Amino acid sequence: MLYGQDIHEFIRLALEEDIGDGDHTSLATIPADAAGRARLLVKDEGILAGVELAGLIFQQVDPGLQVNLLLEDGARIKKGDIVLTVGGRSQSILKAERLVLNCMQRMSGIATYTRSMADLIADLPCKLLDTRKTTPNFRICEKWATRIGGAVNHRYALYDMILIKDNHVDYAGGIEAAITKANAYLRETGRNLQIEIEVRNLAELDEVLRVGESQSVHRIMLDNFDYDTLREAVRRVGGRYPTEASGGINETTIRDYALCGVDYVSVGALTHHVNSLDLSLKAW
Repeated sequence: MLYGQDIHEFIRLALEEDIGDGDHTSLATIPADAAGRARLLVKDEGILAGVELAGLIFQQVDPGLQVNLLLEDGARIKKGDIVLTVGGRSQSILKAERLVLNCMQRMSGIATYTRSMADLIADLPCKLLDTRKTTPNFRICEKWATRIGGAVNHRYALYDMILIKDNHVDYAGGIEAAITKANAYLRETGRNLQIEIEVRNLAELDEVLRVGESQSVHRIMLDNFDYDTLREAVRRVGGRYPTEASGGINETTIRDYALCGVDYVSVGALTHHVNSLDLSLKAW
């Protein structure tokens, strides 16, 4: 599990959103003591994600439900596979059904796309990063899914890293001012956070390298650089800082960016440009 107790709060809120004051269809049609079984079936091909989460959802809905996990997160799946079986109170199974499927379908789509991107650079010394371009209130699951698919989680949110981007630079009054203020803020608040700064061109990069001689910088993001300029940027950095390429990187360009020598490539499309996998929960 990725983020500890936060996932239980996510489940609670998601169930509250869906159930409200009761699953009135099930309450009206199914006796309270009726028991049943169901199987989670695969109707698509890809990388499975959300199995562990599904188990947590069933448990939170009804600790009496018996869940048998047949496949694990990260497994390659095909049509006809059975992911899990669940047995217990029929009303409880139906309460959990839609949340389990919504999460697993979306997470599996993200893991599938992420794995396809990670495989394109698997032989290179470059890591794939996700971003904060996530669905509000679903970030915990989307970041979990990219991990399952083979990416490295970048910062989770605004609070766990200082990432100085172009707007911060412009509002702060320039590269040097932004880096200096960030370091002062960390000293004043006693926080221990990494500082990454985005640069838009080689002139900004040179300024970061100069300022970095006296101020802390932990990573440099090279945003929307063409390949030749990116290679030159990596040469100028000379291994003094980890480097990250970003900006519209997709399956047709990721390998070329990685071959420029950067340590990371970040891809927002991992979480905002994916198709969900087709899964279903059927009584048996």
